[in-house]
Amino acid sequence: MYIVIVYDVSVERVNRVKKFLRQHLHWVQNSVFEGEVTMAEFERIKAGLRELINEDEDSVVIYKLRSQPFREVIGMEKNPMEDIM
Repeated sequence: MYIVIVYDVSVERVNRVKKFLRQHLHWVQNSVFEGEVTMAEFERIKAGLRELINEDEDSVVIYKLRSQPFREVIGMEKNPMEDIM
């Protein structure tokens, strides 16, 4: 499955969340990651995020898609997908 994760976490947790997500997904821009994952990877990502964030203060939104979506960027691409291929 293809997922997109968007997060808004307290400044003291931002770097830990970003570092964790970079191990699993492609960084798109500030607080946005995306990529193809297996169901097991998806569950590991969710469990890891639950350990890193404070659910009373932070927010993580996960979009699950069946396949990689069509992407169109207007303006500067912060981290082109070709960089990881």
